[in-house]
Amino acid sequence: MQRNISSHPLYEWKVMCSIRIGDRATSDVVVRLRTPEGRDNWVYCHSEILIEKSKYFADRLSENWPTCQILDSRNCVEVYCQELEFNSHVSLLRLLYLPEPHTWYGVRNTLGILQVAVNLGCHQMARACLDYLEAVPWEEAEEEEILRMVPTLGSQYEVILARLQPVDPMAITGIFISAFRFATSSPPCHLRELKTSVQEQLEYMLTEDDDIPLLSLRDAVLKSEVRNCVKDLLSRLDCVILSLSSMLQELLSLLSDIAWVCQILCKMEMMKDLVHYWVSASDNIVKALDCLNSDGNVLDSRLKVVEVTCKVLEAISSGNVILPTSSRIHVVNAWLPFARRTRLLVEPSAPVLDYDEDSPVDPDCEIGSPVKMDAEIWQVMESAFVSIVLTLPSEVQAEILAEWLKSEAARYPDLTEAFEVWCYRSKIAYRRCVFLKGRNT
Repeated sequence: MQRNISSHPLYEWKVMCSIRIGDRATSDVVVRLRTPEGRDNWVYCHSEILIEKSKYFADRLSENWPTCQILDSRNCVEVYCQELEFNSHVSLLRLLYLPEPHTWYGVRNTLGILQVAVNLGCHQMARACLDYLEAVPWEEAEEEEILRMVPTLGSQYEVILARLQPVDPMAITGIFISAFRFATSSPPCHLRELKTSVQEQLEYMLTEDDDIPLLSLRDAVLKSEVRNCVKDLLSRLDCVILSLSSMLQELLSLLSDIAWVCQILCKMEMMKDLVHYWVSASDNIVKALDCLNSDGNVLDSRLKVVEVTCKVLEAISSGNVILPTSSRIHVVNAWLPFARRTRLLVEPSAPVLDYDEDSPVDPDCEIGSPVKMDAEIWQVMESAFVSIVLTLPSEVQAEILAEWLKSEAARYPDLTEAFEVWCYRSKIAYRRCVFLKGRNT
């Protein structure tokens, strides 16, 4: 049973207003953040938000809590924290007021927020932090901090560590063999740098050592209209894909519209629906385009698909749209080969090796196409692929990299960075596990 605070004189005014953290006029609770160094910060909050989203605050604002402190004519809940945790507590209180976080604070800050969320019983927020951390790329220093903190939070959060787990010996063997075959092959000149890198990583594996908007982006009606327009656009794309060969011009027009919509959705932080559609429709889009002859209209359409896919991958790799592991794996498996084949069609001088026998690209077609793509798009897509691959469980990374390292597949995108990080993680994985087990005993 919660303490009856609806009779507070500020309450009736509060329910008529938008609830915002720090709004003293509508606040009925003061959260007092205190540190051993003497910092004493008052944050004006609202009981319904705190009670709904935090077990810690719900307990202390209930009738069952033995004492009730009053501060500035309001209920007061004190929270003691270390100085280094202070900003994380403030960030968490702010995030509690959002229906869902649209902007995070990077890996380190999200880790801090996660720790506070666990301590204060903010289960929904903790889950959102977990999903973010599991889906975005990490720097090496962030990996060490994640390894230090996550095991202390409970076993339900250890899924975050999937990409750092030791790889099955068979998977390691498979990637070593693929890498060794490539390292001992005779690739074209443009792949010599890659070959050198692969050789270095093989040696390493064997070493014995220890951004004033005109619109409110939180307007629910606005967002609903945008979503409906995007859904309609994507539904029309579905129809065109089913009868693709007779509707190429309409397809190109739709893809151009979707590419434009991506720019708008990125600015409005509303890429989520489009990303989910694109992931689910990936196989149909790729299959339909691959079955067509590589004439000018088809090449234009392929490039527009690449442009949209680049925006989708960028949203995923940056953590703006959170996808489960299975969806991220599907994205890589569907779009990496398509991007490689498309670049081969429009840029015959791009770094490639031989044609795959089963590839839909016709080696006898005239490839000297005037159709070109902005080099920056290829670079952004390549970087996004690398980032997404590095968010996957280590064994899945091994499968993707082993396939990429085959002599006929080692081409755009360049996954050298992902390969190097995988090698490093695999090399020290067992030492990390021994360290963690030692801490837990």
